[in-house]
Amino acid sequence: MIHCVAIDDEPIALTVIAAHCKRLGGIDLKCFTSPAEGMACVNHTLPDIVFLDIELSSADGVKLAGSMPAGVCVVFTTAHSHYALDGFDVDAVDFLHKPIFYPRFCRAVSKARVLIEARRRCASFGPTITFMVEYKTVVVSVSDITHIEAMDNYVKVYRASGPTVVSQISMKALSALLPPDDFVRVHRSFIVSLRAVVGFTSRRGYLSSSGVSIPVGRTYSRAVLKRLGQTLGPRLGQHASPSPSSGGASPTSAGGAGRQEEG
Repeated sequence: MIHCVAIDDEPIALTVIAAHCKRLGGIDLKCFTSPAEGMACVNHTLPDIVFLDIELSSADGVKLAGSMPAGVCVVFTTAHSHYALDGFDVDAVDFLHKPIFYPRFCRAVSKARVLIEARRRCASFGPTITFMVEYKTVVVSVSDITHIEAMDNYVKVYRASGPTVVSQISMKALSALLPPDDFVRVHRSFIVSLRAVVGFTSRRGYLSSSGVSIPVGRTYSRAVLKRLGQTLGPRLGQHASPSPSSGGASPTSAGGAGRQEEG
């Protein structure tokens, strides 16, 4: 079920939209001839789609669209095609020219559904970060990140259930995008997810992903041990190492995580 609001000062236009919604099915629709009442409903209920007339007698439809809550898909309706460019200036999903015929209405709703479903999928994965990778965008769920390694002007993002992502962004900039309660900087070259840590010593942190070990830099050691002890101590046991075989050696990890101790 998708939830929609239609705002148009012409009752016949609302009747047409209501008939199309009923015929298509799976749509809950509320109609308003008053822009003020319609926007009040939009702000209160946060619908998926708003069918909005551009040329209202008591309001400017383009300005109303610009004040829509984030995440609301706007589909403009009007009898005047020259308003189409105005619609795209405010990121309207589609533009329906009156009289609105059913096949064209269905196409507009279909376009909006694609966007709505994409947003719902992202929401189900929790917060995400979008990386540029070789001129393409890659969306990574924050909860899937195990650790991050700095590589000159690039970072290598290791994931629990997806391929490693290499992107041109500084550690400082990426750190600002991460939830501070879930990640900790342990070294000048490494950030780790607290969820992925299964053990730690004064010099290394051990992750759940295939026995990966991460160096803890001397300048970070005191703060890191305090943070890990407070956050993970009750779950892991203070300074717990994953296996006796780790000993005092310098375990290696995917992507060279077992290298330099300084940091």
